[in-house]
Amino acid sequence: MEVSNDIVLRPRFFQELNISSEKALDAFEKIGKTNQDFKISRVDHHVFIRIPKNKQHFWSPQLHLEIYDMDNGQPKLKGLFGPSPTVWTCFMFLHFIVAIVFISAAIWMYVNIRLDKPYVYPIVSMFFLIIIWFVLYFAGRIGRQAGKKEMRALYLFMQNTINTTSKI
Repeated sequence: MEVSNDIVLRPRFFQELNISSEKALDAFEKIGKTNQDFKISRVDHHVFIRIPKNKQHFWSPQLHLEIYDMDNGQPKLKGLFGPSPTVWTCFMFLHFIVAIVFISAAIWMYVNIRLDKPYVYPIVSMFFLIIIWFVLYFAGRIGRQAGKKEMRALYLFMQNTINTTSKI
């Protein structure tokens, strides 16, 4: 699995399975009870594979798998890499705050223009907010880069689990 340089902070992938979805889900649940390298949890048709707490860093990724049957009976696996939900929520909250402040600065600028007052400060604040947004974006890219090795390990673990189960 290669992580591209597209503007994607949470890479996704899709895969058709050679085994039934229930068999794949049971395999992840079964291996999760004995595996020490990864923490695995299952909720319905969703499997979450995480790095154990003692090996995690701030940008440690997790792999969210959704395994389901298609209408034609062919099982499919949908995978999504991302940071822990806490980190992702904080990251999105910061983006939301920057967007709200940017809109407020745009309104401030519009009002100042309509009142024939100087509007340099709103423009400067909007410029700095754009810079902050780029800093957040590149921080996310750096975080994804920091977690690439772990992403590969999660992906290989998932592939090995599925391949081992399909051979049985």
